[in-house]
Amino acid sequence: MLVKEWMATDPITVDEETSIMKVTQLLKEHKIRRVPVVRRNKLVGIVSDRDIKEAAPSKATSLDVHELYYLLSEIKVKDIMTPNPLTLKENDSVEKAAVIMLENRISGMPVVDDENHVIGLVTQTDIFKVMISITGIYRGPIQLAFDLEDKPGYLTNLLSQLSQLGARMVSVLTCQDHVGPGRREVYVRIKDMEQSQLDNMIDELKKEFKVLYVLREDLKDIPRKPSSTR
Repeated sequence: MLVKEWMATDPITVDEETSIMKVTQLLKEHKIRRVPVVRRNKLVGIVSDRDIKEAAPSKATSLDVHELYYLLSEIKVKDIMTPNPLTLKENDSVEKAAVIMLENRISGMPVVDDENHVIGLVTQTDIFKVMISITGIYRGPIQLAFDLEDKPGYLTNLLSQLSQLGARMVSVLTCQDHVGPGRREVYVRIKDMEQSQLDNMIDELKKEFKVLYVLREDLKDIPRKPSSTR
């Protein structure tokens, strides 16, 4: 999957001479946490709500309101931004974006073209959307997990058996991080089916494969953040 398919396009940017007061208002207005900083329309930095909080005077300051507003209007984005931030190109993979963000402990990255113009923004939320999409959880409530030998033909055989037993597959993912050499875990998400049919299918699969677990998930039961009340 490519970054250009998942990034936020036409992202908001601010000039490096913008005051942090205006940037604060911008972040609140658009409900965003970071914004790329440009000079003559080319990326020079990125500023986050955390940068602004660290630069703003403490609540215990002795400054009065007018002095505080004056100070915030005088501090420019260029004074607090992270200069020369890590960037992505639109044809980079989302997986690469996730690795860069994880290893550098950052939650968002600008996407630039060959002239260093900002054309998009990728955040952790976008990565979550990709993960949800490739797992297919919205389209298949049942996940089957297997411990499989990592040899040619073994995965093909498993998928063939599932199909013959009536499973309509939504996604197939594999992982080798939690098993020994020569093995891999396989996660197959399938469309819903009657419990009796599922039980019979699992009984048949256990005759040939090591089934780690069977999970049926109802997204109607997931916790929701309570709505704010006034």
